[in-house]
Amino acid sequence: MSEKRPKSKYKIDRRLGCNLWGRPKSPYNLRQTAPGMHGARRAKPTDYGIQLFAKQKLKFYYGNIGERKFRRYFAEANRMRGDTGQNLIGLLERRLDAVIYRAKFVPTVFAARQVVSHKHITVNGKIINIPSYLVKEGDVIEVREVGKKMALIVGAADLPERDVPEYIDVDHKALKATFLRTPQLEDVPYPSEMQPQLIVEFYSR
Repeated sequence: MSEKRPKSKYKIDRRLGCNLWGRPKSPYNLRQTAPGMHGARRAKPTDYGIQLFAKQKLKFYYGNIGERKFRRYFAEANRMRGDTGQNLIGLLERRLDAVIYRAKFVPTVFAARQVVSHKHITVNGKIINIPSYLVKEGDVIEVREVGKKMALIVGAADLPERDVPEYIDVDHKALKATFLRTPQLEDVPYPSEMQPQLIVEFYSR
């Protein structure tokens, strides 16, 4: 991975004003200001600004999902029964790249996208190379033999800054995981607070 990309991710942390992925090396841990001269930002954001900020945080957390795709997730969540905000979180957590990140097969969600795109992951024995593929409850996700020696994957399970959530069952020795159930917001181990209801308000304006 080039130097430019990690630096841009670190800048995202400062721009959003949080350690978005909970990384120990995040510059936000040392410098809690926005990028640019003096880290200037508005003293009191508008309601629209607060809602937009919540949307940006969630989009960036899952690897900077494009606006068109993110809007489709919202539309699908809105069509589903139940709370739209909770449904949105459930859809995002069912993304294949999110599942292998949660399973600690890789160190970052960006690495998860790369590993999936390069055909190193199977779902129920079938190679899937679409990071946004939505897994279902009971699906078995596994790293292919060719990928088990990749630098991105070796040692990722030992990273101390995050734990595997209860809705995913993992065998790290075999690099195999089972997606047990679609989580609720309170089940998801976000390092910083996510507010999907503000996103519902944003798209409902």
